[in-house]
Amino acid sequence: MTDSAILELRSVSKSFAATAALRDMSLAILPGEIHAIVGENGAGKSTLIKIMTGVHQPDSGQILVEGQPVTLRSTQEAQTAGIAAIYQEPMVFPDLNVAENIFISNRGKGAFMRWADLYRDAEALVVPLGVTLDVRRAAAGLTLAEQQTVEIARALSLKVKVLIMDEPTASLSAHEVARLLAIARALKDQGVAVIYISHRLDEIFKIADRVTVIRDGQHISTRPIGEVTETGMVRDMVGRAIDSFAMKTAANPVGEVALSVSGLGREGVFSGVNFDLAKGEVLCLAGLVGARRTDVGLALFGIAPATQGTIVLHGTSLTIGSARAAMDLGIAYVSEDRRKLGLAMSLPIFANISLASLRKLMGLFGLIDRRAESDMAEGYRKQLDIRSPDTLIEVGKLSGGNQQKVMLAKWLETNPTVLIFDEPTRGIDVGAKAEVHGIIRTLAAKGVAIIVISSDLPEVLALADRVLVMREGRQAGLLGIAEATQERVIALAAGTGERVAA
Repeated sequence: MTDSAILELRSVSKSFAATAALRDMSLAILPGEIHAIVGENGAGKSTLIKIMTGVHQPDSGQILVEGQPVTLRSTQEAQTAGIAAIYQEPMVFPDLNVAENIFISNRGKGAFMRWADLYRDAEALVVPLGVTLDVRRAAAGLTLAEQQTVEIARALSLKVKVLIMDEPTASLSAHEVARLLAIARALKDQGVAVIYISHRLDEIFKIADRVTVIRDGQHISTRPIGEVTETGMVRDMVGRAIDSFAMKTAANPVGEVALSVSGLGREGVFSGVNFDLAKGEVLCLAGLVGARRTDVGLALFGIAPATQGTIVLHGTSLTIGSARAAMDLGIAYVSEDRRKLGLAMSLPIFANISLASLRKLMGLFGLIDRRAESDMAEGYRKQLDIRSPDTLIEVGKLSGGNQQKVMLAKWLETNPTVLIFDEPTRGIDVGAKAEVHGIIRTLAAKGVAIIVISSDLPEVLALADRVLVMREGRQAGLLGIAEATQERVIALAAGTGERVAA
């Protein structure tokens, strides 16, 4: 492709059993550039990263570093070649301090540690990134953004030439995102090639020099950012035009009240939440990081029960003291954390889908009807277009968008009357987002009462019939969709707007 590439893939292919993850992939990364790679979940981005970092080896094709063919058999060999990666969930050792984490894998061993040298060298890596971070501080108290800074400094200590950032801003606030983008630019100025992978297209336009689109494991296009439009990028990613974030202008017709809360709160966490939720209505909870929106969802689902206020469900006042009680009442909760709270990653698709409704599948002597379980899971695979040849595949091997669909199928099988979505499109691509939005709208049209907790304002304005804005654990306003604008929601969330009563 080019003699000046710091990292190059030539006609790389990789398959897992009958599934072709990458097909004849060619890509060149230049030194001192920020190169964005975008594609739908399942497009092959994860496999591409793992090949570049030595986790997987290609079935065919070549990898070249500075023009020389290399074989990367491990992450250690990739790091030796100058290639490292950071991910949306940083890996730091909480019992060590910042400096120790930075040099955990490459500090010389000896009888004595020269701590003054360690701290000096750590500061020499952190300061050029434009970040104020005490290298003597314990890692246990670091924010996600600070943990990522530690991982970047660790990569720099290894004399990294190519740094891969995989969805680095998925869990960050707007302020932290801006700081991370500034760090990426600082790395570029130091001559490091940054491979930036994100579903947030606005970030791509802010930071990238070039953009590569991949789809179905194949290279689709590589263009300078000045030649890229959002519409064209999305079309390349999904193979069709997508308009999933059109602002909603009118509320859906809704039925009788399904859920009513008054003065809802949990001591020391949140308080003063009031709303009525009708059948067929989508109520979105918006706010900045730390607004305690998720805590409202956890209280309604009984994971962290409310200690204040009243909950009335279908006309009956009640207390929800556990998730089991919420499920029995017809409430379902689609968690934002698929790995910890949503799915059993090592289990197959069918076992995850049936997880919340096993009692329905029990036959004689309490045994599970495996044929019914398989048929039920296969029905959801087809209905939700879960992209897998069957339901025997481990969920952990699916893309993020398909994992989200499996988690949704699990709760749909419980036939909920109230369905709570917490960050339903976090970490999934624009095509999968459009599909999830379509599912939410369809459920509302069938009369399910829906709560959506989302940090994505365009998503909120595309789905909501009403928007409940929270700030620092308190309800700041309740807006009808006709009066909910991005400016007004942000003003309420930030405390600069006039409170709007429910």
